[in-house]
Amino acid sequence: MEEIIRKVIEHEARAIQNIPVTKSYEKAAELIFEQVHENNGKLVASGMGKAGQIAQNIATTFSSTGTPAVFLHPSDSQHGDLGVVQANDVLLLISNSGKTREILELVELAENLHPGLPLIVISGNPDSVLAKNADSFISTGNPDEVCPLGLTPTTSTTAMTVIGDALVVSLMTKIKFTSQDYAKRHHGGYLGDKSRLQARMKK
Repeated sequence: MEEIIRKVIEHEARAIQNIPVTKSYEKAAELIFEQVHENNGKLVASGMGKAGQIAQNIATTFSSTGTPAVFLHPSDSQHGDLGVVQANDVLLLISNSGKTREILELVELAENLHPGLPLIVISGNPDSVLAKNADSFISTGNPDEVCPLGLTPTTSTTAMTVIGDALVVSLMTKIKFTSQDYAKRHHGGYLGDKSRLQARMKK
């Protein structure tokens, strides 16, 4: 069992190291900064299934670090929730295959509601329609899943999470987000206490 665990960790570590680092990150950060911090919009993250869970995590992490963001479930968007999208928002869509039907439909619906919304895509398929329509396409490197069946989203979702973290840190740096800023958004728990302590020490 220990050998299996070790191989899983090594496999995923290699996948993270092989994520392509391109100018797309800088482009994505610029789009988010422009739409959210200059145009008073928000980041709208979406994905289906496991990718959707990663999108939700990215959205909440952005929000807690000074960049307002929401998660929009692609299926719910077809039943009224699309109304959360505004003309000054930016979409962050996650699909490993780049072919997820619900995500492709969301792009069409959002374009019909607010033409020209900036689109950031995280995917393992640079040749997909979703990737080709993106203003910024960020590749996961399309790693093989560590799942023994090669089916369950495992390594791919790890790569997605790391990419999301990279974007969050980029925005935190760009807006000069401080411990005091963090404390205002995270009052409760250990992190709330820690951020307030850091803020007091830096005064």
